[in-house]
Amino acid sequence: MIRWLISIVCICLLWAMGVNQTAFAQTSANITEKQLRQGEAIAQKAFQAAERGDLAQAEKYWTELIEDFPDNPAVWSNRGNIRVNENKLDEAIADFDRSITLAPQYSDSYLNRGIAYEGKKMWQDALADYNQALEINPQDAMAYNNRGNAKAGAESWQDALTDYLKAVELEPEFALARANAALMTYQVGDRQSALQQMRNLVRKYPMFPDMRAALTAVLWAEGKQGDAESNWVAAVGIDNRYQNLDWVAHDRRWPPAMVEALEKFLTLN
Repeated sequence: MIRWLISIVCICLLWAMGVNQTAFAQTSANITEKQLRQGEAIAQKAFQAAERGDLAQAEKYWTELIEDFPDNPAVWSNRGNIRVNENKLDEAIADFDRSITLAPQYSDSYLNRGIAYEGKKMWQDALADYNQALEINPQDAMAYNNRGNAKAGAESWQDALTDYLKAVELEPEFALARANAALMTYQVGDRQSALQQMRNLVRKYPMFPDMRAALTAVLWAEGKQGDAESNWVAAVGIDNRYQNLDWVAHDRRWPPAMVEALEKFLTLN
């Protein structure tokens, strides 16, 4: 499963068909009221299946809706989201391509396709999609955060930090963007500022395992063993995947300096 936004985690169903009837109604004048209601009922089942983790069933529901409403860009985009979470990246990209062909003026499918490209480590393609999303909506904090992710994948650390900070400027309560900014601040060498940012995030969000684990690594590097260990107990108590360096580096995608700091803690070096 693709994790990083985990794009947290999160591939969001940003363009949620079924919230109202306009998503259906705009696609064809020949759709009846009964068809709209039936489609919305299936869409709700798809969302519910995804929420309980039954991605295969959710994909079946969206496929059924595509058969019934082939000109609706939302159903293609939402099936693409499910396929990203199933790691069916090529199929997901094909779905987003179709959604974009049907509705090139909406940014969500560009955002979602960018996440799929990131999963394939196609950083420049992801950047192109995030740039297009920002051209459509220059105030989209998620697009800045995601573009920062793609720039980090390409190891453009300072540029990534700039995008994370822009996301935070646009949406100060965007906790994931703030966390990404803190991690990248450490990567570019401003260790004390990164430490303060992490402390602030843990103070505001005490159940945020990402920043608990990050604090562990940074405090250990600072020689503050007691504080590091107490944060570690909290971090793994919430999410034990942080014990797996491969997951931290390749799924959560911490930058290398942070991975190295956590590795030193885990090996007690």
